[in-house]
Amino acid sequence: MGAADGPSSPGDTHQDGGEAQVLVVGAGPAGSAAALHLARAGVEVVLLEKSGFPRDKVCGDGLTPRGVHQLIRMGIDVNAPGWTRNRGMRWVCSGRQVEIDWPRLGSHPDFGLTRSRHDFDDLLAAHAVGAGARLHTGVRVTAPLTDRAGRITGVTGVAGPEKRPVRYRAPLVVAADGASARTAVLMGLERDPTRTVATAARRYYRSEARSQDPYLELWADLLCSRTGRDLPGYGWVFPLGDGRINVGLGAMPHRSRGAVDLRATMDQWLTRLPQDWGVGEETATCPLRSAALPMGFNRHPQYHRGLLLVGDSAGMVSPWSGEGIGQALEAAEAAAETIALALARPSGTGREHALRQYPAEINRRWGRYYRLGNLAGDLILGRYGYRPILHPRVMASPPLLRTLARLLTHVADEPPRDTVDALLHTLLRAVPRPRPLTRRTPPTRP
Repeated sequence: MGAADGPSSPGDTHQDGGEAQVLVVGAGPAGSAAALHLARAGVEVVLLEKSGFPRDKVCGDGLTPRGVHQLIRMGIDVNAPGWTRNRGMRWVCSGRQVEIDWPRLGSHPDFGLTRSRHDFDDLLAAHAVGAGARLHTGVRVTAPLTDRAGRITGVTGVAGPEKRPVRYRAPLVVAADGASARTAVLMGLERDPTRTVATAARRYYRSEARSQDPYLELWADLLCSRTGRDLPGYGWVFPLGDGRINVGLGAMPHRSRGAVDLRATMDQWLTRLPQDWGVGEETATCPLRSAALPMGFNRHPQYHRGLLLVGDSAGMVSPWSGEGIGQALEAAEAAAETIALALARPSGTGREHALRQYPAEINRRWGRYYRLGNLAGDLILGRYGYRPILHPRVMASPPLLRTLARLLTHVADEPPRDTVDALLHTLLRAVPRPRPLTRRTPPTRP
């Protein structure tokens, strides 16, 4: 639970870190994007990050056109050095492979990007600072501060190598602290145990043969090392353009299937890769690293007592594809817009009503899509992987492949501009939109 806020007691050793209108906990893509949009709206924002920059993160390092669109909205120069463009996806399954170009739509770019998270996060944080956000690195948040009604009013933490106790205050806090969701948990927002938490592992290799590949390659016919069953996920080979490739796999097993040994499954898969790619122990540039991927809105509500959840802290990884960066950037912009509009109102019921529009907006954008994705995960993807939906007849049909690609990556125009768009919109409209969940607040005792 959070520490009670109020005047400092004689035994309180926390130093005052400062005050702001908004605190953002975590300077990953979600946190930096939220801080950037808030600062541009004229909101005084402090961004807290437990690590320094640059830093490494387990990720596929790939962005679909939906994520690229968000970068452009943030003012990121995607033509600068360090970005590698791709034309689409290449799916490999059962001895077949097909290439699917990203669609040319009016609302999204027609290319994807890759860039290592080692400097990707640093770049976004620097843009947030350039917009006016105040970045404090080396600050590990330990607990929320709350008032007597249980509303968050700031956070406490430890700063620097000497772990100085610090305190930051703000009437609103954005939790962007990743899969651990520490801030949300300490505010009483537990993970939904019925939602899948996927796992992913990746490793970098030197491979001049594949580093400039114009496609993101995905393998849908991998087998689990222990059981011999189809992997409930896929493997990837993403070009980074700097002589390296990101090779990894993700698994989102159904609760009835148990965990997947990612290391052994990946070792088994690497023996299938062509020898001229040069993927082996001698060309690896780092150890194999893994991380959890909270999926399908597994923590809710996304707003509660002054706390807004964005990105992995809210389980916003797509249940269809395992993509998370684009969703994090988009949710961060929605949260920032909600906060800016709310702060324009006096504190009280009017402001609270405005803040509750954030989960409603997330539900409007993704509610049906995630609900259908969670169902697909429970019935197909989490049990049998992607092989069933990449049936040979599907792979032999360009229209079906284009439809499947847009469904998996959530890239479509609205209103629909072609037959595929119209088909996907019709499908999603048939899915009942889930109600935004709220948490009942018990009355405060006098």
